[in-house]
Amino acid sequence: MVGISLHSIIPVRAEAREGAEQNTQMLFGELAEIVESPKSKVKSRWRYVRLESDGQEGWVDAKMLAPMTDEEYSAYQTAYAHSAMVAFPMALAMSENNGQTIPLTAGTRLANYKDGQFEVLGVRFRIDPSMVITSPLEMNEQNLLRAVRFFLNIPYLWGGKNAFGMDCSGFTQVVLSLFGKQLLRNASQQATQGKPVSLAEAKAGDLAFFDHVGLNDGAAAPEKITHVGIVIDPTRIIHCSGRVKVEKLDETGIYNIEQGGYSHHLASIVTL
Repeated sequence: MVGISLHSIIPVRAEAREGAEQNTQMLFGELAEIVESPKSKVKSRWRYVRLESDGQEGWVDAKMLAPMTDEEYSAYQTAYAHSAMVAFPMALAMSENNGQTIPLTAGTRLANYKDGQFEVLGVRFRIDPSMVITSPLEMNEQNLLRAVRFFLNIPYLWGGKNAFGMDCSGFTQVVLSLFGKQLLRNASQQATQGKPVSLAEAKAGDLAFFDHVGLNDGAAAPEKITHVGIVIDPTRIIHCSGRVKVEKLDETGIYNIEQGGYSHHLASIVTL
């Protein structure tokens, strides 16, 4: 059985309770498989799901997830695969059914999009076309800087991937989706994607990974990766640590001017 998010954001939690840790978030229009397993039957008001976009699993409040028929799922999946995408941290869409608006965050896919309109399960919405991209951006330093300038100073939020809070891997996942790159959810997972390169070879859009081992301990294994950011050039990185910001990058790691020292130790760089 498959469900769809008809809310701007749905928290996906580590346990079936409101106060549980947030693993990630489902964006509007995102699909999830409702997993039938012993642990999915703990409470009737919760559903254990696996996100179709990146395979992340967790618990969602049942009332926030709309079930789909096989026919609806098949039709929507086709439209979703060829959808447009919200390119700015926040945009408003208006329902033609009742005139109500819903905020949509960057990375939200718009099925059946054309000329400022899209449709989800028979409901048509209008959105400002200037907030939408209909095909992935070409990756280069200029386009990357244009895309991320509106994300600067978004605060850090564990499990977040929206304009009011993002974690490091949520930031990289959302931003690189605008360039047609599909990333897994967590930093340690993203470190397994792509081809390793040296810092000297790094270019705009490459991912830099960091660990908490000592500065002289060498590269960390993927399971030790704790942070990720997007390379702008071999001397600069944009990442979410406290907030989304641009900082100095070198062979040692990220140099934080405010702290007067290195905040993260460089473990590896990959090109996608």
